[in-house]
Amino acid sequence: MSGHDHEQQDGTDSGARSPREGVDPEVLEFAQMLFQLARDGETERLAAYVDAGVTPDLTNERGDALLMLAAYNGHPETVRALVERGAEVDRANDRGQTPLAGAVFKGYGEVVRLLFEAGADPNGGVPTAIDTARMFEKDAFLELFGV
Repeated sequence: MSGHDHEQQDGTDSGARSPREGVDPEVLEFAQMLFQLARDGETERLAAYVDAGVTPDLTNERGDALLMLAAYNGHPETVRALVERGAEVDRANDRGQTPLAGAVFKGYGEVVRLLFEAGADPNGGVPTAIDTARMFEKDAFLELFGV
């Protein structure tokens, strides 16, 4: 077998698979339910699944982790629960966006404070939380970040 086993005669790579290919539909449905719990701020239910073994850093097809979805949708209790269970506060999605920058963009002060106090880096991601605060004139966040 050569190193070109996945190459078709037309030169395209037949080995490229979508992240969902070959995944049990029930598993996908379960994951989608978890992402929706994070979006909806269903803290107790989501925390119970994480406590039972679901990684707090589970990501969707865009690289959005549960924490990003909770932060971007303004759910401080869900953010707190995920952080307490080990969610990576600076985990960027596939576009380089962080939960902190997302919360700054949306203007969710309590979420911003929670993430910052949990160690989220205001200089991380693209754009950074600091750049986002400057762009949208959110001076209270710049003050919080010490800028």
